[in-house]
Amino acid sequence: METEKISRRVVGAIVATGIMSFSGVLVETAMNVTFPALMREFSVSIDLVQWMTTIYLLMVAIVVPLSSWLKRNIKMRNLFLLAILLFISGVIIDALALSFPILLLGRLIQGLGVGVALPLMFNIILEQVPKAKLGLMMGVGTLITSIAPAIGPTFGGIMVTSLGWRYIFISLIPFLVIALIIGLRTIDQKSALAPSKFNGWNLFYVVLMFVGLIFAASKLSLIVEQPVQFYLPLIIGIFGVLGFFRVNQGAQPVVDVRLLKNRAFLGHTFSFAILQSMVLGLSFVLPNYIQLVNGSSATTAGLIVLPGSIVGAIFAPLGGRILDRFGSRRPILIGGALVLLSLAIFAIFGQHLQLLTILLVDLIFMAGFGLSLGNVMTSGLSQIEPRERADGNALLTTVQQFAGALGTAIPAAIVALSQAHATSSQGHATAIGSQLVLLMFAILAFLQWLVLYRVVQNKK
Repeated sequence: METEKISRRVVGAIVATGIMSFSGVLVETAMNVTFPALMREFSVSIDLVQWMTTIYLLMVAIVVPLSSWLKRNIKMRNLFLLAILLFISGVIIDALALSFPILLLGRLIQGLGVGVALPLMFNIILEQVPKAKLGLMMGVGTLITSIAPAIGPTFGGIMVTSLGWRYIFISLIPFLVIALIIGLRTIDQKSALAPSKFNGWNLFYVVLMFVGLIFAASKLSLIVEQPVQFYLPLIIGIFGVLGFFRVNQGAQPVVDVRLLKNRAFLGHTFSFAILQSMVLGLSFVLPNYIQLVNGSSATTAGLIVLPGSIVGAIFAPLGGRILDRFGSRRPILIGGALVLLSLAIFAIFGQHLQLLTILLVDLIFMAGFGLSLGNVMTSGLSQIEPRERADGNALLTTVQQFAGALGTAIPAAIVALSQAHATSSQGHATAIGSQLVLLMFAILAFLQWLVLYRVVQNKK
């Protein structure tokens, strides 16, 4: 088993699901660069326009918890076909949209598709890749979902400046068609289905949980003037969390939340969530900072963060190779330290970030992020039994998307709150709000590094 090679069909299956997952995350952050243009074209505010990202992540977060049940009841090839047809439909709707609500509808449909495809990619890796190559391929898998947010602003900036924001969607269609063809030819069913009855209460509580909590986060800027708009969805979200955990303590859970009783797995899950929230938060803050504070173009904003995405693309599989040879401790703790260092610098100089400073510090962040994220997921899943890994994958991927939604919604609300109460220019108000976000991320980075130190320090 240790010397077994990855078959071509498995590689093709990973490529097919990877193209779709990459496209979904790419367009998610590519749209962040277009926010100023969308705000002008559709006459919407910054805290409303960020729903282009939030509603997508919300749909992904709602579907992903069901992935373990879907895997047990539906063949992988059929799941892939459903996912990619949904995503292509959403892309076409957005490419043709003439109003902001229609744009949101397209993003919602895209989120449903990616919510099915994303855990499918990791399930294929966990189930069909030899153990000796698992760290490397998990690094490649997380590379797809973590580097796309960094490439997105560059891609979006070039598109919106040269062709218009609609071509962000149009340009994806040929790649999605290629993924569809490859997936139908290569995705195999390796494990037997284990049909089980679906408990509708699961879906009900999942919707309450994510809609409530994410809507509350998006209304954070109204906590003083209109507190009901913040606290009401927060209470609904908490009720959903409690209901979801209660329902899934039973004999046939849609996802086994009892895995979180494992402290090592819980620690990895917490850190995984923090890392994802930070990378998506920065993909929102930095492009808007470059445009609204420094007065640069969308193309410039994209090009400034491009080197960081390249570095992250190099370090993600490299971190996986290091894990395969030496274990998880080195890449995870070194990566976490680099993330903490970069965010501390961002927070200290948050009101006076020049383009060169942003570029260099983002390089440090993405190097640390590339070393950390995939290895945190691989190390976390190694804390549980192989038969539990589909549920563990569902939990980690759910947390990843939910944290990503909060990582965009909360920074957007903080920046909007700063802009609304500013006595100076919009640029200065944006800088103040951005610094608060960066300080929050620096504190979270410190906490997640401490947690990782506790859970990986003795792990070989």
